[in-house]
Amino acid sequence: MKKHLLDILACPIDKFYPLELFEFSSRTTPGGEGQKQGELVIEEGMLYCGQCARFFPIIDEIPIMLPDELRDRERDIKFLQRWRDRIPDKVISDPRP
Repeated sequence: MKKHLLDILACPIDKFYPLELFEFSSRTTPGGEGQKQGELVIEEGMLYCGQCARFFPIIDEIPIMLPDELRDRERDIKFLQRWRDRIPDKVISDPRP
């Protein structure tokens, strides 16, 4: 996910804006083929809604912003386990969905 897209993303549940970003892995684009040089791309991370306390993982540069009933629980658990040392306490103490 290109970091500048954070400016247009809102929570799909309650439409809260802005979402909080936690970067776990990122890179800078080299440029070329329609990409600006030096653009920050979040490879792995998390978006967090400060209003409803839901988290949305960013996996392989894609923010997974699905409603609760469409979320893959196993994928979310694996994601939380993989990054548990970098996830803030407010997400770990009451992860939603």
